[in-house]
Amino acid sequence: MNRATKTDRKSPAPPPAADSHDRIRVHGARVNNLKDVSIELPKRRLTVFTGVSGSGKSSLVFGTIAADSQRLINETYSSFVQGFMPTLARPEVDVMEGLTTAIIVDQQRMGADARSTVGTATDANAMLRILFSRLGKPHIGSPSAFAFNVPSVRASGAITVERGEGKTRTVKQTFSRTGGMCPRCEGMGAVTDFDLAALYDDSKSLNEGALIIPGYSMEGWYGRIFRGCGFFDADKPIRKFTKRELHDLLHKEPTKIKVDGINLTYQGVIPQIQKSFLSKDVDALQPHVRAFVERVVTFSTCPECGGTRLSEAARSSKIKKIGIADACSMQISDLAGWVRGLDEPSAAPLVAALAHTLDSFVEIGLGYLSLDRPSGTLSGGEAQRVKMIRHLGSSLTDVTYVFDEPTTGLHPHDIQRMNELLLRLRDKGNTVLVVEHEPETIAIADHVVDLGPGAGTAGGTVCFEGNVGGLVASGTITGRHLGDRAALKKTVRKPTGQLPIRGAKAHNLREVDVDIPLGVLVVVTGVAGSGKSSLVHGSIPAGAGVVAVDQGAIRGSRRSNPATYTGLLDPIRNAFAKTNGVKPALFSANSEGACPNCNGAGVIYTDLGPMAGVETPCEECGGKRYQASVLEHKLGGRDISEVLAMSVTEATAFFGGGKAHTPAAHAILERLADVGLGYLSLGQPLTTLSGGERQRLKLATHMAEKGGVYVLDEPTSGLHLADVEQLLGLLDRLVDSGKSVIVIEHHQAVMARADWIIDLGPGAGHDGGRIVFEGTPADLVAARATLTGKHLAAYVGG
Repeated sequence: MNRATKTDRKSPAPPPAADSHDRIRVHGARVNNLKDVSIELPKRRLTVFTGVSGSGKSSLVFGTIAADSQRLINETYSSFVQGFMPTLARPEVDVMEGLTTAIIVDQQRMGADARSTVGTATDANAMLRILFSRLGKPHIGSPSAFAFNVPSVRASGAITVERGEGKTRTVKQTFSRTGGMCPRCEGMGAVTDFDLAALYDDSKSLNEGALIIPGYSMEGWYGRIFRGCGFFDADKPIRKFTKRELHDLLHKEPTKIKVDGINLTYQGVIPQIQKSFLSKDVDALQPHVRAFVERVVTFSTCPECGGTRLSEAARSSKIKKIGIADACSMQISDLAGWVRGLDEPSAAPLVAALAHTLDSFVEIGLGYLSLDRPSGTLSGGEAQRVKMIRHLGSSLTDVTYVFDEPTTGLHPHDIQRMNELLLRLRDKGNTVLVVEHEPETIAIADHVVDLGPGAGTAGGTVCFEGNVGGLVASGTITGRHLGDRAALKKTVRKPTGQLPIRGAKAHNLREVDVDIPLGVLVVVTGVAGSGKSSLVHGSIPAGAGVVAVDQGAIRGSRRSNPATYTGLLDPIRNAFAKTNGVKPALFSANSEGACPNCNGAGVIYTDLGPMAGVETPCEECGGKRYQASVLEHKLGGRDISEVLAMSVTEATAFFGGGKAHTPAAHAILERLADVGLGYLSLGQPLTTLSGGERQRLKLATHMAEKGGVYVLDEPTSGLHLADVEQLLGLLDRLVDSGKSVIVIEHHQAVMARADWIIDLGPGAGHDGGRIVFEGTPADLVAARATLTGKHLAAYVGG
């Protein structure tokens, strides 16, 4: 008995069962290109996922782990609530264990709503409005009186009150709500004027196609509405319309009409354009619609509110001589100082909360923004960091934070600050999962998962799992390139000319004068917010001879693919049609050749109401998207579905010679191969491409444009260290062919390869906007006078 007691004392108590759930386990993941991936990730640690672009990082982190976490959380709501939420299907994975609540902080742009600003997106405006409603003098009303999205409303009328059986009493009532919206511009900050000559050809009638507005065809619903509304004669030339008829065509308010027995709403052309086109950010519109808007509409600052979007009353109320419009236009770092200087005990908790939010902006490197900055103008990296604001002060722990390349758009000087924020989230007891290519962020990881070895079908497997030291010694592509350091060029090219810029003052630029050399590779550098994009995009005239490739995301549905996006499908369809003596439209899955069962989608989508919808391959076409009769037509022994299943490399050889020789298609395919997309399938849906693949697809498309000057905005975004070397080779080939290449970039490898560097700074916002260095990379390293110079010197070991 004593012996047993002694043994019991020596044996340790078993750990609590809850402590066994310290890992996220994924078994048999097959989302997109993943090949039965099985991994175990430690919780409450910082795990970085690496690998070449397209290797499956996002498929594992976002498409599997984060997607299943969000799906499980959504299923905790009632069926009624789920009906209003996006339906998420279960990822293609065998087993998922140990998941916690996932908060995704991705690089999706913050929406194209023209009314959305940095302040409205982060709730800073909401707190500021409450502050002014309490402390502003004169007092004008509740917080809504300072909201530029809320119009002032007044109404009066009579209501009937029932007073027992058969007794009623009529009472007069009035209602009013004070909003902060400027009545002239309706809270947009700008007024629009229309060039009527660009809207219609007044020599034609509506039936003859007078309207020249995208989407306004007389063959569709608009034609039925115009012909059946009765407000004018659709066969009469517009120049013969009476004043009343022209007003009804252009300006009539929404009016209920009945056409062919169907109840419809008729609205004038101009309010319809304002509703469908001008309510969105112009830059987010489709290219042909944006071109129409820029041709037809003239935007000018609202003369009544001066662009502040606010009513006169909202502008008149002030705290310490500062109105809410002044506060929103301040640089956030300055606004934070002003808020901290408010000594009002009655609003102390509100002031402290607002100051904390504004300090978070500064801490995350966005102190140079202002609250009135339209959110649609933020870069992907800026948008991601704005989303981080609400999480920095969160009291939540044991949460999984998922980041998509958080260092995108950051100068090497700012990356250290971002790393500290990631570590702070981890140290609060959270699991942090980061998809990243930046060596400085990979270096701070507790755990690394390297996917590959290649991209697309050549990737999708775990090549390494362990710590950073193990990754370096592993011999994987990432491990081999992690210590890569580009050497400075021994000789630089001589410029063939100059592009003079004088008195540039867009945004924070301070009357900048600079001569940009032509015929060489010029890199424009500086910390985030120093004025790089303002100088290049705002001062170099767009148009003839200038090809600009910005950071805007490429758009497309699951019906879009590399062949349709690049225009490659047009010469392919024409080649099939010519060889087989049929119409090109037969070889479009969105037109006559589409499988009638799935309408060319290749899958049948079954909507299950509040539950996740189900996609099943179309049984009639077997997922090939085309009618069987179309697939009987061959080109070089292949049908159209087999051609779209080819990789870029295969298709380059196929269309480069033999019976399928098609020079137009071959030229596009060579550009795709030049940017490192040789592995990509021609028919792969755009929705499945990674960020780096989309960036290079866009670059390949713009390379087709004729121009002598190429302007690239952070082309290394989303690129693996190995892919950066290939991009540099492409830039060198462009310059050697006689082009001028101007690159806005933070990547030190691109700086080291430059012939000329223009460095802006020294800081961001009003602390930047000046040229702090012009010269060769070697001179920048030797001087070490700027932040960029110091980091480049450390990178090349100079």
